[in-house]
Amino acid sequence: MARIKPQALLQQSKKKKVPARISVTTIILYSLIVVLTVFFLYATYRHWSQRSRTQIENRQSVFKGDTDSSLMDSKKSDLPGYAILDTAKGSITVELFKDSYPEVVDQFLDLCHRGHFNGMLFRHVIKHYVIQAGDSDKLEAAEDWTLKGKHYSQLDTSLKHEAFMLGTSKKKRDNGAFELFITTAPIPDLNEKLIVFGKVVKGEDIVQEIEEVDTDEHYRPKSSIAIRSVTLKQSV
Repeated sequence: MARIKPQALLQQSKKKKVPARISVTTIILYSLIVVLTVFFLYATYRHWSQRSRTQIENRQSVFKGDTDSSLMDSKKSDLPGYAILDTAKGSITVELFKDSYPEVVDQFLDLCHRGHFNGMLFRHVIKHYVIQAGDSDKLEAAEDWTLKGKHYSQLDTSLKHEAFMLGTSKKKRDNGAFELFITTAPIPDLNEKLIVFGKVVKGEDIVQEIEEVDTDEHYRPKSSIAIRSVTLKQSV
């Protein structure tokens, strides 16, 4: 067996210790993998952080909306829902439509607090149609309804509006001329005449008793009948 010379052994040993070279392609591939991994981790973090922030904002928005809504509902619930008209014939209890015409109801409540209706007379009474309370002695709206009042029996049976509705004239809504109308029969074109903001829920017999008083040729009661006072209540 031939012996290897020491110099040849030294050269072979040196060759084994030299590390293998890494190709440029491998370096680029590993770099690309690292970049993609970092980008994916960053995109995932940003997505979940934005989602978390959006959920928090939505919760805050919903909470604020619920708070505002509850405050509005609370304000509405704080308003009196009923008015009791104490008249010379007896008491008439009216439920107020706070949601239908809130501005009119607010004005009516304000006038009640100021005693505007205390002592107010029923100026006109049209049998089978309407009774009107107000400060003005002019016929105005009541005169416009007189003809229909006389022909009530000829009206269509499928009427749109019920009797015992509380309203005020559309023509005059200032504080000095806030008139009250209580219908005593269904009126088909009620919306053309009045803003309806309430309904009699107790004391229909009192309304009918006022309706039956004697009147002159201008539908004015011969004996004075007034609203003595108005009491506001949350419920009855």
